Parts: sequence; structure tokens; C-alpha cells
Amino acid sequence: MSNLLENQLCPPLRSSQPQGWKNIVVEEFRQSPGQETYKNLTEHTLCISLNPRPSRLSQTVNSRRHNSPCVKGDICIVPAGLSFFWQWDQDDQYIRIRIAPELLQRVAEEATEVSSNRADLCPEFRVRHLQIEQLGDMLLGEIKNGGLAGQLYVDSLTNALAVQLLRDFSAVQPCATAYGGGLSDRQLMQVTDYIHDCLGQNIGLSDLSELLKMSESQFSRRFKQSMGVAPYQYLLQQRIEQAKQLLKTTNLSVMEIAMVCGFSSHSHLGKLIRQYTGLSPKAYRK
Repeated sequence: MSNLLENQLCPPLRSSQPQGWKNIVVEEFRQSPGQETYKNLTEHTLCISLNPRPSRLSQTVNSRRHNSPCVKGDICIVPAGLSFFWQWDQDDQYIRIRIAPELLQRVAEEATEVSSNRADLCPEFRVRHLQIEQLGDMLLGEIKNGGLAGQLYVDSLTNALAVQLLRDFSAVQPCATAYGGGLSDRQLMQVTDYIHDCLGQNIGLSDLSELLKMSESQFSRRFKQSMGVAPYQYLLQQRIEQAKQLLKTTNLSVMEIAMVCGFSSHSHLGKLIRQYTGLSPKAYRK
């Protein structure tokens, strides 16, 4: 599969290429602040954000520009042949999926629920699609497992991904899934920055809602609309991410890390680290 890429800052953390998957390449990237110009003449490209917290992202596809916070689950679609430039000011983590147009054409011809004249995709900057996000996670999980499930499993996921793209993001009938009813970009960055800066404190729903001058119920609804998770779930995710980072980069004890990150006890932190990583804090640190 041909791929033209300029200014790629680092190789992928993981890639399906050594496993020889057909019609699709799946890669995981984690990059420091920077910029990248990307153009693929022969494949459609799909990027799914894995960012644990929102980061400001500037994107340009041909002459169209878009600036907004990028959060976990945000999807960007670049059809084959279009030039794509993006710039980010914080660490950026994402899945990049490259798909052969021939696969979309074949699936469009075979799938009864998709018209064969919808095999072309339209560019999208920041959309949400739960099924596509889940399929991306499953494909990445198969890479992490070393391809244990086999080619049939990968083919099934690939075909399901193609159907979802054709059904909701074709050039004939583009999907406009967006953030209606959620927080504004400014509000989202304001509240997530506050959470990140105050992880060690006892943050309540009233603290966050008052920050944006909203009722607690209104804030909860709009936050979940923007982030895909409730405020307490996001807070827990951020505390776990910070704890993981401190385990890897410092010599602080588990008890000290628990206090810094706002956990009620070191045993509570230990339980959650095991739940999210499958490892004890000591094993994760090693």
C-alpha cells in the first residue's frame, strides 16, 4: 500500500504492517508537540484520537481549516489524494487507519444497505461515531495481541468499518455528527485545564458547574455530550493517567502518588491500576 508522508516526527508505536493485513494498515502514534503534513494518493486515511485530555489542534485539508480541542474519540477523515496538515500544542496520541478504496468499492457493491455509488468518502475534521471508535480500538487490540485471532477476525472488523464509513461518511451523503448541545471549545478547555491542575484536590460537581456558571445538571449533560463520559469518569481517568506517569517517571511511593493524584488511599490506587493495566503498581513501574 502506497503512502506519501512528509515531516513525520516519529515512527508508530505499533503497526499492523508486520502482520500483513489485507486492504488496511492500522498504526498507533504518540507524538510530542509539533506539526505534520500528510498526503496519501492511493488510500483513504482515518485518524481516531486517543488523547486522555483535550489538546488544541489545528487542521487543514486542502483549503479548509479547522481549529478546536481534540478529545478521545474524535475522528478525522481524509479521502485519498487530499493534502492534510495538522499542528498540535500538546502530546498527541491517535490511531491512524489507512484503507484501500478498492475495499470500499467492493463492500459498497456487496452490502445491501449501502448504495454502490457511495464508495467515495468526504473529508471530516472532528466528528464522533461510537461504532467506528470501537472498531478502531478492536483493531488496535488485535495488533497488541500479536494477531492471535487471525485474518478472518481482522477481515470481519475491516468490512464492518468499511460499512460504517460508507453508510455515514460517503461523499453522496456525508454525516454531520458533531457536538450540538455540548460545551463550547473555550468552556471545554477551561474546565479540563481546571481538573488537570487540581487533581490532588477534592473536586466536586458544584466546583465544575460554578466554574462555567451552569447548574449541575446542565453542566453534567453538556460535558458528557462533549467528552463522551460523565465528569466523574473523566476525573478518574485523569487521576489514573497521572498516577501511571508518576509511576514511570518518579521514585515516589505508591502512597505518595495516591495523595498527589487525589485518591482516597494507596490501596484504592492499586486496585484501579490493576483494573486498567492488568498489573500491580510495582509491576507497572518496572
